[in-house]
Amino acid sequence: MAESIDKSDNVELTDDDLENKSKGQLIKKAGQLRDRRNELNQMASERASKRDEFNAKTREKVDEAQEHRENRDELNEQVQEHKEKRNELNAKANELFDEVDGLKDDLELNEGKSVDQLKEEIEDLEFKQQTEVLSSEDERELIEKIEAKREKLSDRKEKLDQGGDLEEIKSEAQEVRAEASTHHQKVTELADKAQEHHNKMIEAYREADDIRDEADEWHEKFVEAQEAADRHHEDFVRVQKRLRELDKEEEAERKDERAEKREAAKEEAEEIYQKFKEGETLDTEDLMKLQKAGKL
Repeated sequence: MAESIDKSDNVELTDDDLENKSKGQLIKKAGQLRDRRNELNQMASERASKRDEFNAKTREKVDEAQEHRENRDELNEQVQEHKEKRNELNAKANELFDEVDGLKDDLELNEGKSVDQLKEEIEDLEFKQQTEVLSSEDERELIEKIEAKREKLSDRKEKLDQGGDLEEIKSEAQEVRAEASTHHQKVTELADKAQEHHNKMIEAYREADDIRDEADEWHEKFVEAQEAADRHHEDFVRVQKRLRELDKEEEAERKDERAEKREAAKEEAEEIYQKFKEGETLDTEDLMKLQKAGKL
């Protein structure tokens, strides 16, 4: 950061200086004011360049932040689109699963054991019948159990056949749910990217603020140098004006002095001319004075 102006290098001008200093002193003072003004103007120009440089960097960071903002907003729009699609598909999947549950309730498929469970139990009972030595009564009871299981299995299969589109609807519901999951995954991915751009936008704006602060400091230093240069210029102009006034005063004094000399020469020539008319002998110098005054 640029240091403040060393005020000890500044040139001061008072009203007393203007009124009482000699012309030579004022000419010297004008030179000092001019040189310091030029030095300060150069300093102001350099500080303005630094200020402009930081302002340009600030604009770059703001543009970068704006780009991240636009990317974030675009991604958030995509997030919203996928959310809506996901919710729409989940609602459809729920409807289909509800339809599956309704069909199961109508066919009483939600009650009792599944086909696979019944088959497994029948196989276990048949294996027991084949491998164990049973009394006639136990074997009869076992055969009755097997038959009962087979009836339940047959009834179960019949109900499943009556269900018709149940498995197809269930399959469709699962596919819709899977598609909804895909959209949910996109929501997560895009939301993460949007957040990344948001964070970068915030960081760019923060950096822009820091750089702008530096630009503002350089502007303050520019103003300090420019105001000092302007003050020296104003004082320089005041001295120049005073020098012109002195020139006019000197010219007036010289004019008055020339007029006095002319008047004195005229009076002297008149006296010599009177002597000439009275017949006095004139020397060469007197004759030259008469000639200069136009008396000869």
